[in-house]
Amino acid sequence: MSLVCRVIPCLDVADGRVVKGVNFENLRDMGDPVELARLYYEQGADELTFLDVTATVDDRATTYDVVRRTAEEVFIPLTVGGGIRTSDDVARLLSVGADKVGVNSAAIARPPLIGEIADRFGSQVLVLSLDVKRSPVTVSGFVVTTHGGRTATTLDALEWAREGIDRGVGELLVNSIDADGTKDGFDLELVALMRELSSVPVIASGGAGGADDFAPAVRAGADAVLAASVFHTGQLTIDHVKSAMVAEGIETR
Repeated sequence: MSLVCRVIPCLDVADGRVVKGVNFENLRDMGDPVELARLYYEQGADELTFLDVTATVDDRATTYDVVRRTAEEVFIPLTVGGGIRTSDDVARLLSVGADKVGVNSAAIARPPLIGEIADRFGSQVLVLSLDVKRSPVTVSGFVVTTHGGRTATTLDALEWAREGIDRGVGELLVNSIDADGTKDGFDLELVALMRELSSVPVIASGGAGGADDFAPAVRAGADAVLAASVFHTGQLTIDHVKSAMVAEGIETR
């Protein structure tokens, strides 16, 4: 686990607008991605994650123009995911300003994609995004989903994370669909299980509802904490979250 924790706002984008729902459903408009990115940068965000949540579902490429405009406004690492199917897609995203890319559905459909990207660009640019649900069909009790959480698999989330690391991913973005948008706190059991198996940084996502939700996720093993709706609505600011974490003895950037 990292000694210093990162705080990462997430911009879930559909049709060029930031959206947010509950449990990946009932998406509502939350604003312009470029404006929000600029705001979070000014508030002290350590990184930004930009996810085109309908790119895979709609079978189209990520909206490169929004990525480019976002990258022009912020000067912190930008991770982009959604609709990435080949290493050429990664090359194009990096060329318009992304620093890292997140893969999910395409990697599950064709696992060698992970190695192709890692071999071409290095593990440091590759994040394995895991949209995880609790399920009795696997040994761990967790499965991964595809297509923005819309399609369930029978793939054990812990086994898939381990395989992703073996194939070359440099980071795990672990999003609990069950906790997503509920504001009931992160799934600490899931975070701890991922931390136990992972040799790469773990980003906890899904469920943040208050400033006091972040420190427990770090204690459970997260190297970074990611949230969306609490920042988009103005309920929390980046500096508010960092101050709360520092008060709990957790070092932030």
